[in-house]
Amino acid sequence: MHNNSLPRQPLLRSRTHEAKVLNEELFFDLVYVFAVTQLSHYLLEHLTVLGAAQTLLMWFAVWLGWQYTSWMTNWFNPGALPIRLVLFAIMAVALVMSAALPQAFADRGLVFAACYALIQVGRTAWVLLALEHGSPMAPNFRRMLAWLCVSAASWIAGGLATDGMLRLGLWAVAVACEYFSPMTGFAFPGLGRSSTSEWTIDGGHLAERCQLFVIVALGESVLASGASFALAKEWDVGAVFEMAVTFLGSIAMWWIYFHTSSKAASHVIEHAEDPGRIGAQFHYIHVILIAGIIASAVADDLVIGHGGHHVEPKYLAVLLGGPAIYLLGNALFKRVVHGRFPASHGVGMLLLALFIPVVGHMSIAVAGTCTTVVVIVVALWDSVARRRQHATHPVAH
Repeated sequence: MHNNSLPRQPLLRSRTHEAKVLNEELFFDLVYVFAVTQLSHYLLEHLTVLGAAQTLLMWFAVWLGWQYTSWMTNWFNPGALPIRLVLFAIMAVALVMSAALPQAFADRGLVFAACYALIQVGRTAWVLLALEHGSPMAPNFRRMLAWLCVSAASWIAGGLATDGMLRLGLWAVAVACEYFSPMTGFAFPGLGRSSTSEWTIDGGHLAERCQLFVIVALGESVLASGASFALAKEWDVGAVFEMAVTFLGSIAMWWIYFHTSSKAASHVIEHAEDPGRIGAQFHYIHVILIAGIIASAVADDLVIGHGGHHVEPKYLAVLLGGPAIYLLGNALFKRVVHGRFPASHGVGMLLLALFIPVVGHMSIAVAGTCTTVVVIVVALWDSVARRRQHATHPVAH
């Protein structure tokens, strides 16, 4: 009797060939499309200093949950049934967590915190159970689990807190534990510390995963433009112009990241002596870069939905801050990839800063047009600079 069942796939990815991003990972990302949409809507409805701080903390939670899982799938094979089921389980919990985002600082704080803690602690505990005895990766995951348990206690305590500022503070401590602990190699009393040289990652896979999340965030920007335009009372010249401004801004943001740096980033991390160190830097930088995209998506909503209104001080954070944060994140990213801070991005941020004294005299549509022009100029400048560099040094990445 023949056994026609498919062969079992190994839990760990092979390091003898390049790791590919699999369909399971793309499917997993769909939950985070929803999460990014929830965050941009929350920020749009809470355009205050406190609202921005709350959105930032929730964004860190969304990013850290996704990023830690991406590191797991860099080592483990999502095509193997156990890993696939783990990803689906994380998706289910992340869907509930994302649904709770708008009320995370209200009556669903504990739901949000419990879901997030379950994702982080549960995934890492499962990895430790799945690893073979004596695996060289086990000590790193034990240290990671220790830090995630510390942060989970702070997440849950914040979810139980009835005072909003106390919740904010406890969750800020939790974020710090997870964001900064990799910088120390997850150093933990009694467990030692890890070295980035021990993080034998596939650099190309991690770079592609970061790129895919940038696409997810840019997709929210495009969706924000389309949805706001669809709700416009009249599709007159002004409405069409506003939509064109936001769409061109999205294209320019795509151009700045993908046309001039994404392929080079993959090359750099794939050929690095210590890809774990470069991967960690990607981890720190992309959270800033994508935050700029989310804030810019909120600005797109304002440009199309309220373009004729004058700019109020509360709008500055998204109209000017969103593009500025995005340029800063890209500049830091290119500093890692190319070894230099691009002058185009510095000038772009300076131009945005120069708008601060006068933007209050503009309408939202005019202000949005000005910021889009700045981002387009940066994209063109950076593109020309990279082309000249390739012409001078054709082997440069």
